[in-house]
Amino acid sequence: MTQQTPGRAMTMREIREGLGHAQPGQPEPTVQATRYEVSLLPEGDINRLSFTINVEYRGGDRWAVVRHRQCMNAQGEWSWESVPSEREDEWLAEHRFDLDTALRLAKQAAPHVVVNGHTAAEAYRRSQSPVVPAASEETGR
Repeated sequence: MTQQTPGRAMTMREIREGLGHAQPGQPEPTVQATRYEVSLLPEGDINRLSFTINVEYRGGDRWAVVRHRQCMNAQGEWSWESVPSEREDEWLAEHRFDLDTALRLAKQAAPHVVVNGHTAAEAYRRSQSPVVPAASEETGR
């Protein structure tokens, strides 16, 4: 157990070691968010995944706006993301952003994602419309 210096409060690490919840000298695992999903469709919607844009961490506090191996630039244009060894500095400068900028760009693009000829905005409106039963041929109603 860690010895406490008189007059000094124990750190959370010392408390955890004392309780047997952490091994002395072993570093704490780090946790880092590396991807955000941006979609106009709500969680649970069957079509959400198809219309999702991802904002992914690329190191050095830089983030990419990606969808199906394509990367967005600041003008909202998509281009294929090549393997890291083939990426030029100029291309990286145009396709890497701080987190706030990347999220803003992804949110702006989200309604315009097209799948099978339909935009995310159209898919959202369809999912929110109540289903109206077809009129019966016999009754004419």
